[in-house]
Amino acid sequence: MLLHLPDILTPDEVHQTQTLLAEAPWSDGRTGAGDQARQVKNNEQLDHDCTQAQTIRALVLRALDRNPLFFSAALPKRIFPPRLNRYGGQSNYYGNHIDGSVRYLPGTGQRVRTDVSCTLFLADPDSYDGGELCIADTYGEQAIKLPAGHMVLYPGTSLHQVKPVTRGHRLACFFWIESMVRSDEQRRLLYELDMNLLALRQEYGDGAETTALTGVYHNLLRMWADT
Repeated sequence: MLLHLPDILTPDEVHQTQTLLAEAPWSDGRTGAGDQARQVKNNEQLDHDCTQAQTIRALVLRALDRNPLFFSAALPKRIFPPRLNRYGGQSNYYGNHIDGSVRYLPGTGQRVRTDVSCTLFLADPDSYDGGELCIADTYGEQAIKLPAGHMVLYPGTSLHQVKPVTRGHRLACFFWIESMVRSDEQRRLLYELDMNLLALRQEYGDGAETTALTGVYHNLLRMWADT
């Protein structure tokens, strides 16, 4: 499931992140990447422990926690700590790749299976040219370039790339989720059921039918979830 989640960050939070990133100590994004990734990766990233990264990471996690649409779509079990990257100048692209299947949480050794990939856009789209996130989807390649504060969520199994940035800088926060429901198909069904239930309840209120369908949702989640 490829899904656009609007307004993850408020305008004030976007401004705060942009201010922090304007003075951030960027470094070569290929550091620590695997052999295959280094052949196609050419961007900059923030060190996980720098002040700006820690502040933005906490801000993003709070924003995700208050967003019910994110929870319904991802059904998160574990979230890999959000990281920050920048594309522009001589470090301006990331060629076709598939994210590693397992990541290790910094400092803990705990594993996170990358069921869901997320990119939260932090730069205003008219401030840079290029930089589209291109994801190979069931219906062909999708080119995504969202307003600052908006996020795209997509299967970690997807082949994807970031097109070269030819003007300005593309700023983004990226991270992965190990979902309680491993199957993308099952997550999609649960999400669609949840969204349609919400629409029915808003239009008609709660009744015997919506109560029964809510039970179906939770029984499916109980059947498929690994907590």
